[in-house]
Amino acid sequence: MSGPIRLALIGMGKIAHDQHVPAIAADADIVLTATVSRNGEGVAGVAHFRDIDDLIASGLAIDAVALCTPPQVRRAIAARAIAQGWHVFLEKPPGATLAEVAQLSAAADAAGISLFASWHSRYAPGVEPARAFLADAAIRSVTVTWREDIRVWHPGQGWILEAGGFGVFDPGINALSIVTRILPRPFFITDAELDFPSNCAAPIAARLRFADDLGLAISADFDFRQEGPQSWDIVVETDRGTLTLHDGGARLVLPDGSEPSHSAALHGEYSGLYRRFAEIVHARTSDVDIAPLRHVADAFLRGERLTVEPFIE
Repeated sequence: MSGPIRLALIGMGKIAHDQHVPAIAADADIVLTATVSRNGEGVAGVAHFRDIDDLIASGLAIDAVALCTPPQVRRAIAARAIAQGWHVFLEKPPGATLAEVAQLSAAADAAGISLFASWHSRYAPGVEPARAFLADAAIRSVTVTWREDIRVWHPGQGWILEAGGFGVFDPGINALSIVTRILPRPFFITDAELDFPSNCAAPIAARLRFADDLGLAISADFDFRQEGPQSWDIVVETDRGTLTLHDGGARLVLPDGSEPSHSAALHGEYSGLYRRFAEIVHARTSDVDIAPLRHVADAFLRGERLTVEPFIE
């Protein structure tokens, strides 16, 4: 492909405006050519369409799309894009189910185009240094605390607590994307409790326990009801001391107290995502890791469902 990648951004909600638009603007390899949304606002000076069918009918030259829609509707839109020969960037989670992602991956491979299942938290500055430290450490336990206020971070996004909306796993999957990246061995779920408000179809909190083949204990506490200080922390006990990732991976503290990453930005990962997307588009390869989504699916399969008080926004 010669010249920058001409990209259409589909689903113009908060994450699109806050993260995708500025990251695209800062990337010389990608140019925002169109936006698509039934309700959200477009971008000044950029062609805007109501849905992907209107975009296709326009004949506008597009090379790729980035999908920022809720996961419940993402598969059908991605399939339409693949049929057009457009490369596809999927916001997390990459689909509503594992089968949807598998189908999209097969379709992209058959069409010879790139599919990117993006996990933005893996691009936080503390993640790769943590992975390097843990590669040869004896890990004794892992504790994940991911507690945030849904009213603050997801205003007006009622779809999150609807069927297929992932509930607290919408942010919690970010933690799982980091843990699956930094730990040297795969792991599996052993037990889970999921709190469902009586008026919601998705969980508002979850407590998970995992293990690996060597018996490593991994626990995770996800909660959408946190008020006051928010927590996005991963604590790893090792034979060389305690490693801690704070603020969703933005800040790493090693056992000796040193901090190789000094970024205070919680969500500064999207420039890395778009660099990676440009790489795979130019190479005509795909990057589709389903490990975080698989752990969420397992939590729903193995988890005990507990009914809790209604959620009032």
